[in-house]
Amino acid sequence: MGNVARMEKSSETVCKIVCQYSRGRISAKDMEKLQEIAEDYRKVKNYVYDRFGGIGSLSKLYPGYTVQNEMTQSGLRGELKLPSVYFYLAVFEAIADIKSQWTRTKSKVLSLLAKNENLEPEEKHYLRYLLKVNNAFAAVLEEEPVELKSELQAKYDEVSKYVDAEKMHRYLCRQVRRYHTKLHSDRAEGFASSGKAYRYGDHGIYLASKERHKRIFVELTDGNQYGSQIYIKLYPKEGKLHIHVPVNRAARSHSDYVNQIGLAAGVYTMLTTDTGQRYGERLGEYQKEYAGWIKRQTASYNRNCKDNPGRKKYEAKKRRYTEQIHSYINCELNRLLRTEKPRTIYTVKLPKAQAAGGNRRVNGFLSMWQRGYIRKRLAQKCKEQSVELVEVFGKGISKECSECGREGNRKNGMFICSFCGYEADEKENTARNTLKRGLAGQTIH
Repeated sequence: MGNVARMEKSSETVCKIVCQYSRGRISAKDMEKLQEIAEDYRKVKNYVYDRFGGIGSLSKLYPGYTVQNEMTQSGLRGELKLPSVYFYLAVFEAIADIKSQWTRTKSKVLSLLAKNENLEPEEKHYLRYLLKVNNAFAAVLEEEPVELKSELQAKYDEVSKYVDAEKMHRYLCRQVRRYHTKLHSDRAEGFASSGKAYRYGDHGIYLASKERHKRIFVELTDGNQYGSQIYIKLYPKEGKLHIHVPVNRAARSHSDYVNQIGLAAGVYTMLTTDTGQRYGERLGEYQKEYAGWIKRQTASYNRNCKDNPGRKKYEAKKRRYTEQIHSYINCELNRLLRTEKPRTIYTVKLPKAQAAGGNRRVNGFLSMWQRGYIRKRLAQKCKEQSVELVEVFGKGISKECSECGREGNRKNGMFICSFCGYEADEKENTARNTLKRGLAGQTIH
């Protein structure tokens, strides 16, 4: 008998989203009740966005009890007659969204700060400190004195010694006002539910409704039962719902996953290995088709915007395109892991979106590139299978010859080295360099 590869459970755990599906069609009456909860959930989030998403409420977000208390006193829950299990989850979700929005705002200001040639190094250092310390950042935006705990205050006094603090505060406030926006949700697609708001039974789930002591029963396609916070996503037209459940699972460990591979990412072919194996070769086709459809729909909408009051069909088809691309990406990533059996994967960090150039058609196509989703899903799947994912330094990696290390030329998807005569697919050469740098320890920690 041949050797059989063993799959074992690792001591590490990975959080996965498990989906449950409703069986059959939910009655119109029950779906209406669920939609009413989703709509109220949306209203609560928008109320929090509007009231606490601006500059004046930044100090209330940490740790968040102030927002919770003010929302309790607002009377909104009584006005909507929304159960507290839904009301407070909507509040906490909105707070998390606002914090994420502030993180994006800070990242934008930091990136502009690095490019600003009119600021002195001391001024940049001072502004970075303000962006790093939440209390100092909030005080500046609310035009209050910066008063911190003793150790932080000493550091603040040190970094502010060599700058015009008032001038820097005005600069920071201008940048934040320019780029920070309040969030708003127009769609009531679903709602979160804690363990107190549902119970499993009778091969289905009983969900708390807005009517006291009355629950909505939804039959499910499986008999699995969970006790964590879940998210109910509604599909009214189809008369169904999906339940998203976060579950901690033990990572899998494979005895036959022993290889070390280098990867190179591309827009047309998703990933190429150092041996020339390709995964996701149809990604470019899917993205090109999606970009073309977006362009046609945008042109049509601009011509007929007065006679086009809704975008429901557009959003539904856009979602189907995205789901199709994401499904393909996941299938190809699974195939990569099964085929390559890697212990370690070396990759270059995927580039950020570049500034728009002169070719609109190319810009539209590149905007569809699922770089963020690919990176996220690759990292998740590597965790699930106990595969180490390592990023290497990428400067000049596509121009370097993987044979002799000198700079070569790229033309029509091929890499050609005029020094040693090496020729290979451009992405294969990059993947070989990625592996070499990984094995040499040129990694990002």
